[in-house]
Amino acid sequence: MQDERYLQLLSRKFPNAQSVVTELINLRAILSLPKGTEHFVSDLHGEANAFIHMIKNASGVIRKKVDEAYGDSLCEEEKRALCALIYYPDERIDLVKRKHKGQPNNALQEGFDYSNMYEWYKRRLHQVVAIARAITIKYTRSKVYKHLPKDYAYVIKELLHESSLEQKDRQAYYNAVIEAIIETGCAEQLLISITYFIHSMAIDMLHIVGDIFDRGPRPHKILDVLSTIRDYDIQWGNHDIEWMGAMAGNLALIATVLRVSIRYANIETLEEGYGINLLPLANFAMQTYGDDPCTIWQTKDFENNPRLTRSAQLMAKMHKAISIIQFKLEGQTVLRHPEWNMSHRALLDKIDFTKGTITLNTQHPLLDTHLPTIDPNNPYALSAEEQDLMNQLHRSFRKSEKMQRHLRLLYEHGSLYLVHNGFLLYHAAIPLNQDGSFTEVDVCGEKVKGKALMDRIDKVIRLAYYGEGKEKEDALDYMLYLWQGEHSPLYNKDRMTTFERYFIDKTNDNDPHREQKGAYFSLADDEAICKQILTEFGLDPNTGRIINGHVPVRTIKGETPMRANGKRFVIDGGFSKPYQEKTGIAGYTLIYNSHGIQLVEHESFESREQAILSGSDIHSRTLLQDFTGHRIRVKDTDKGKELQRYMDSLEQLLHAYHTGTIRQR
Repeated sequence: MQDERYLQLLSRKFPNAQSVVTELINLRAILSLPKGTEHFVSDLHGEANAFIHMIKNASGVIRKKVDEAYGDSLCEEEKRALCALIYYPDERIDLVKRKHKGQPNNALQEGFDYSNMYEWYKRRLHQVVAIARAITIKYTRSKVYKHLPKDYAYVIKELLHESSLEQKDRQAYYNAVIEAIIETGCAEQLLISITYFIHSMAIDMLHIVGDIFDRGPRPHKILDVLSTIRDYDIQWGNHDIEWMGAMAGNLALIATVLRVSIRYANIETLEEGYGINLLPLANFAMQTYGDDPCTIWQTKDFENNPRLTRSAQLMAKMHKAISIIQFKLEGQTVLRHPEWNMSHRALLDKIDFTKGTITLNTQHPLLDTHLPTIDPNNPYALSAEEQDLMNQLHRSFRKSEKMQRHLRLLYEHGSLYLVHNGFLLYHAAIPLNQDGSFTEVDVCGEKVKGKALMDRIDKVIRLAYYGEGKEKEDALDYMLYLWQGEHSPLYNKDRMTTFERYFIDKTNDNDPHREQKGAYFSLADDEAICKQILTEFGLDPNTGRIINGHVPVRTIKGETPMRANGKRFVIDGGFSKPYQEKTGIAGYTLIYNSHGIQLVEHESFESREQAILSGSDIHSRTLLQDFTGHRIRVKDTDKGKELQRYMDSLEQLLHAYHTGTIRQR
């Protein structure tokens, strides 16, 4: 029985029995509806164009709706044209108008007579309305109406629900509405409004299982798009934490973000996306390494990047300058925290500057011995010039309005893990010992393991931004451990060999580049281990499933995303182009709708321009279908269970009204 005080508060919203009954009827109807469509993706790594297209085409769902609606009544060319219009309405309509005017250099082809724009608008309006109706059919009218564009809400309502009219009147009314729209010059804006509405309704919930940042060129664009999406969540990945730590002010991670961005020639996000001024770094690099060829510091694929041809040498010097600063700041941080057991990863004091070697178990010659900013007697101290540079960069990161807005978004919509509708979502790992037991880890003075470890780390991540004083300082430092610590659930390798990859040749017998993965990455392919993890997080081990990203699935080597007899899905399929040679594909989407689970495998996205011009799409194939055999309803979901608890409270309020315990108003 609910506390009477709660029922009294509830009665303010529902002041009499009739209002309660009305709400109960509405909620019961909602519970009987098919569940909404959820999409799970991971490891986007800045590939904004591919991500945006995936959102617009709902991972192939919209094309399926077109096929279902029109079958063989439309040719392939017109289906592609219709999909292109739905995905990119503004640009596609502009191309059609130019074709109509006979403007040159317009290669648009969709098998239509462009001389009659009236008929084009009429045909396309009928078609997009049909697709909108197919997308929204399983939602309540109130939910649909809530997301209608304000300017054309009434008209779209009429078009979506024209079937309520008598058969003999329906077509005439419907056609009259369409014709009036065209004749009043509203067809273009209405088409655009309906297609945006389709985008918003095609995916009911989007889950991003980590790593929006690094490698690809425009992660800030992904976050811009996410800010316009209705319902989504993020399970932070290691690259997200790296950037979040930098945005929050961790100097070592600021240096890391800069180094990785320069290494992959992805400075667009920093300069154009967030307005970070890299001129102080460029000036410092030129002053310090002006005569240094910086041979080993060339950015990735600079030879094939026309933007970098002239600035390759400057970028190499900037790359070296910020890398050395990073190694100093990392050393300072790990030495400040002996509880991390990472003092062996402070490497600069292990250099013999006379011999030009470093001793890591064995002695290795350094590939670059020109290190003028490192004091052999105090190797982790920043020079005065380095300190001044980092102070400037720190101010830039903390004062970038857009960067701080995106940081708040990552916190508001993000978490270390998520339990949702029978799925357990986390980016990389749950630290395990070799025997399969949960690893106990010291997190800012508290020793925890399993679910308690994940909860504690989630709290510490939030303290790094929202905390104060010493607690905030320690939490901000801990972001570096999460980026590269052995027992970090976001990394879980024995070491991060960034220094070794720059300075030491790879050897066959004692590979200094090797990073040994934690026990989780082999044990989690065991069904029993997955069931143990699911139980730890309060899920039914027989029906629950784990969803990971982080480790690219090498399909070209026969690897599969479905592991542990279907208890775990690894959905890093290589959105990031640098990984696509290894994976053989360009990403996965796990789709969970009212029929069950589908795992969709994507091919590489050609380009936004080709998608607009020729209707080219991401080619996808369904890798797995696990249908339940019965329709999954809202009542079967976490939201449904929440609504049922709410209904139980309403039933108690209704009883209180009927018995006079609470007075009706």
